[in-house]
Amino acid sequence: MVRLPEPGSRVVVRYLLPTGQATDALGELLSADEETVVVDGKRGVEHIRRVDIVAAKPVPPAPAPRIRRPASGA
Repeated sequence: MVRLPEPGSRVVVRYLLPTGQATDALGELLSADEETVVVDGKRGVEHIRRVDIVAAKPVPPAPAPRIRRPASGA
């Protein structure tokens, strides 16, 4: 079984889709129990079955949004 950090941490969870293809959920770990891991990311809240998880790890906080500067000569 993959070890996860405490809920509230930012994580990336790699898991298998029904097609066998791997995908990642990146976001805040909301909860984790024996059967399901719940991650809140850009795609919304994802409920991931533990048996489908290939890997998981904590990641640093998201970078601050970049400030857009007007193009020169505008």
